Amino acid sequence: MPSAHEITQLLQAWSAGDNQALEKLTPLVYQELHRTARRYMALERPDHTLQATALIDEVYLRLVDCDSVSWQDRNHFFAVCARLMRRILTDFARSRQYLKRGGAVRKITFDENLFVTSEPRADLVALDHALEGLSKVDKRKSDVVELRFFGGLGVKDTASVLGVSDETVKRDWRLAKLWLLREMGAENRDGA
Repeated sequence: MPSAHEITQLLQAWSAGDNQALEKLTPLVYQELHRTARRYMALERPDHTLQATALIDEVYLRLVDCDSVSWQDRNHFFAVCARLMRRILTDFARSRQYLKRGGAVRKITFDENLFVTSEPRADLVALDHALEGLSKVDKRKSDVVELRFFGGLGVKDTASVLGVSDETVKRDWRLAKLWLLREMGAENRDGA
């Protein structure tokens, strides 16, 4: 298991233009990225055409095109990757029109237990829409959701990435869940 310091050094070298650093970094972060991708894919339909490996490949393609990122540390890297995975899957769902109004959309509860369920279920587009709304109201709370729910980061790592206290993350997490549940419930009632 590579150290966080080793990963941070490679990320900073890559930011400085060292393309060999990316080649060294890739095998060091692959397992963690694959775990995150599997969490995402567990929320998708069982017959989804994307697989975890393809999702990681798409993330790498987008990362290679990102020249302007100044990586802070390991947590920042994984947070950006988690955000990219969410965007890729949301874009994929929208482009394929998997979730149409009035269709067979399954409702989800916004709960940490979604990580451990083997039952694939999610309305990723509705959650994405609600997260966009939360981001307009309170960007930090939206970031907490992305890092914890999608990125799989714990309270301490999330606090480190955002530069806030553990208690602030816990409070933001509770309030964000309530806000998202309310918004997603309003969407379901309105037929969106």
